[in-house]
Amino acid sequence: MKTTPIPPSIRTFDLPGPVGKLEALLNQGREDSPYCALVCHPHPMGGGTMHNKVVYRTMKALHGLGLPVLRFNFRGTGRSQGLHDGGRGEQEDVRAALNWLDQEFHRPILFAGFSFGANVGVRACCGDWRVHGLIALGLPIAAEGRSYDYGYLPACNQPKLFISGDRDPYGPVAEVEAVVATAPDPKQLVWIRDADHFFVGKLDQVEAAIVDWVQRNFVVRNL
Repeated sequence: MKTTPIPPSIRTFDLPGPVGKLEALLNQGREDSPYCALVCHPHPMGGGTMHNKVVYRTMKALHGLGLPVLRFNFRGTGRSQGLHDGGRGEQEDVRAALNWLDQEFHRPILFAGFSFGANVGVRACCGDWRVHGLIALGLPIAAEGRSYDYGYLPACNQPKLFISGDRDPYGPVAEVEAVVATAPDPKQLVWIRDADHFFVGKLDQVEAAIVDWVQRNFVVRNL
């Protein structure tokens, strides 16, 4: 099937959020792409922003498949207005981003989040009919005194991909596997061998896992 080339432009703008403007970037995709995507960043208190390397490489994987990809800074991060809310208000930030994508593209959405962004984003997207797939990278169990709850996962019926490093101190193998076991099918858990929380030196493998999963479950089937 003939496809339209991906425009090279990146759109920088302010996304209307629940407590003010959210700094955002949109990597333009193909006009005929059947999906668009949202990628969320790690904990702002640890320096996480939409420019994080894992977030960028996740965007690159999805954009390489032709999808328009939105990234934004959570409230209180970068030029985004508001104050950090410990993951509560940030769920509303995610929903604001979903609303913008839905209004802008009128097509199904794939979500991806790294660390804090995975916890907050999957929680916000769980059960949202507009979100057809969920990708959680570096799912945190406990980090720097913060514990993360996944009691919502059994209600997440969308297809799910979990990617973690088997040397991630914030997500030990046994604990991540126990959490993923509570999620209903369809799901896939990919372990990146010898990778830490930030997938240092392993980001090519992360990209490949994302591309493979999306192609098998979404893009190839729908193009």
